[in-house]
Amino acid sequence: MNEFICGCKKGTPIALGYFPVAFSFGVLVASSGLPLGLATLISLTNLTSSGQFAGISLILANASYLEIAATLLMINARYFLMSLSLSQKIDKKMNTLQRMIISFGITDETFSVASIQQETLTFRFMLGFILLPIVGWTSGTLVGETLMNFLPTVLQSAMGIALYGMFLAIIIPASGKSRAILEVVVISAAMSMLFYYVPLFDGISSGLKLILATLIGAVYGALHHPIMEVNAYE
Repeated sequence: MNEFICGCKKGTPIALGYFPVAFSFGVLVASSGLPLGLATLISLTNLTSSGQFAGISLILANASYLEIAATLLMINARYFLMSLSLSQKIDKKMNTLQRMIISFGITDETFSVASIQQETLTFRFMLGFILLPIVGWTSGTLVGETLMNFLPTVLQSAMGIALYGMFLAIIIPASGKSRAILEVVVISAAMSMLFYYVPLFDGISSGLKLILATLIGAVYGALHHPIMEVNAYE
């Protein structure tokens, strides 16, 4: 029980940080005209902010299931590496079911905190650690889509740009610190504009255009800025 409580304490700041972002996601989904409760269901079963925002944008663009699945696979592929890294720190006595349960709660933030823990990550600790972030993310979404109708119309409309604001908040600071990231962002943005404005690509769906732009940017980064050595705990 002490390990579980310790995990809850470690996860509390993450849960508090998740709430306002999840609130924005709930408002965005509800204001898009999608069914009430859908946003909360998505948050409860996904727990990936960038993936959820991108998924909703593709749903609103009438993308196919295949396009949505491929896009989310690329966006969330980093969790494979995070899980592999944490597998070196978890208690070797964990069975497969326990590993599957805690893997659901691996996010950028939970990985960062868990990876710097000096002690072995036990199942009880990880269960408490991921519980509050899951509650914070899901409850924030629920409150957001529930209160959406009570928000001023101007604020409801402003939530439509939440997706773009979130991505800008991610890429701009990173681009300022890394030339490699800046080049990848510019290449991806240029390809996206090319697909959007050139009539030759009008027959391609919005979802596939997003996938192609992302792939081209990723391939460019891999070829021109390869990472020769990776520290598993960074």
